Amino acid sequence: MDRDAYRRVVGRFATGIAVVTTIVDDTDHAMTVNSFASVSLDPLLALFCAEKVARFHDAVLAAGVWGVSVLADTAEDVSRFYAHRGRPLKGQLDGRPHHRGGLGVALFDDALATLECRTTAVHDGGDHSIVVGEVVAVDTPAEGSPLLYHEGRYRRLG
Repeated sequence: MDRDAYRRVVGRFATGIAVVTTIVDDTDHAMTVNSFASVSLDPLLALFCAEKVARFHDAVLAAGVWGVSVLADTAEDVSRFYAHRGRPLKGQLDGRPHHRGGLGVALFDDALATLECRTTAVHDGGDHSIVVGEVVAVDTPAEGSPLLYHEGRYRRLG
């Protein structure tokens, strides 16, 4: 199977964009994802996929808790920042309005939606891990339209 052909095909599926956060030893970790999904209503479960070579991968597995901030269409710069590999961990949330959820994870104040999750399972997904979590808190802090990703580019509704 041709990987480039596969990427073109799955790129036709539009996805929302979120930043997943966790905290380990008082250090915040964050990563842009477009592989976030609701899994179940009973029990309440959600998932995201983390690339195994990303430093976020080991951090979120060690922490066992994570937050999701669904980005508005005005937050492309935020998405690009947290997608950038090798950025310094210290101060990466500086200048980004956020608060701590009940699990201690950072949640963005201007997110369209936030969720807090406790990891319940991790499945092998090739070069990624599929991290499944019990949803323990949700909120809708801001209004707006979502930032989307389609055919390798950022998109907006309408």
